[in-house]
Amino acid sequence: MNPKAKGYLLGAVAAASYGMNPLFALPLYEAGMDTDSVLFFRYLFAIPLLGIMLRARGRSFRVGRRGALTLLALGWLVALSSLTLFLSYRHMDAGIASTLLFVYPILVALIMALVYRERVPLRTVLCIVLATGGIGLLCRSGDGVLLSVKGMLLVFASSLSYALYIVGVNRPALKDTPTLAITFYVLLFGLALFVFRTGCCTQLVLPDRWYLWGCLLALAVFPTAVSFLCTTGAIQYIGSTPTAILGALEPVTAVFFGITVFGETLSAREVAGLVTVILAVTFVIAGDSVTAPLVRFRKLFPRLPLRRAGRRA
Repeated sequence: MNPKAKGYLLGAVAAASYGMNPLFALPLYEAGMDTDSVLFFRYLFAIPLLGIMLRARGRSFRVGRRGALTLLALGWLVALSSLTLFLSYRHMDAGIASTLLFVYPILVALIMALVYRERVPLRTVLCIVLATGGIGLLCRSGDGVLLSVKGMLLVFASSLSYALYIVGVNRPALKDTPTLAITFYVLLFGLALFVFRTGCCTQLVLPDRWYLWGCLLALAVFPTAVSFLCTTGAIQYIGSTPTAILGALEPVTAVFFGITVFGETLSAREVAGLVTVILAVTFVIAGDSVTAPLVRFRKLFPRLPLRRAGRRA
């Protein structure tokens, strides 16, 4: 297999594996586990896996004081994103929630424009309008019933938290820190949130059947470790932009499992909303990768000079 094909395969596996979150989370909910307990074990099981990968690659666990404080903030942002997303599964279909979450690249563009004064191209503005229209279609089900406002607010909080994480992880304080080490400490500090919540706000619930432990382990392996490794490999082979575009497979995977495994249904309105949101965000991520081919295609058909009326035969 050539490197480019391998990169696209890794990118697809990374996105699809992250979209498997509902596949393993929903059975745990049905068994009576709460969100904090599910995420506590997910983070707890994923941390040793990343630690082993970090050591196997010969990377250092050492980070500076400034970097540690940044990682602490990032860890809580990621944990908050996970918490609000998993809470939203209790208020709406997982496929719809996963698609609404996928607007985070647009939020990143807005944050960079408002906070760091980066120019927002017209293409991004149009895609924001397109995504807003798609979200509007998703706000009502096929029979016209408005979706849970609480669920939509939870997904928006999840998307905003992840967008802030993406902006923060590129700050100078972490420029010399290996990516594996960043992820390791982000999960470690994120775990602290669920330790706090299960100790003060809720009670830790243990799975009472063996296959539920398998679901917890699968949450740590597939949407976390496997997704991270494949994403890193895909970026090395094909770059960040194509890998990000393949992220559109995340909500598609979630919708697929929601329909085939959990019996969720989609109306024509919801399908239109899903496609609209995915297209809008894909165009934002693709950027010039989409614009350049369109310009080249347009140049294949040069404009014909207009004849003046006085020169007509």
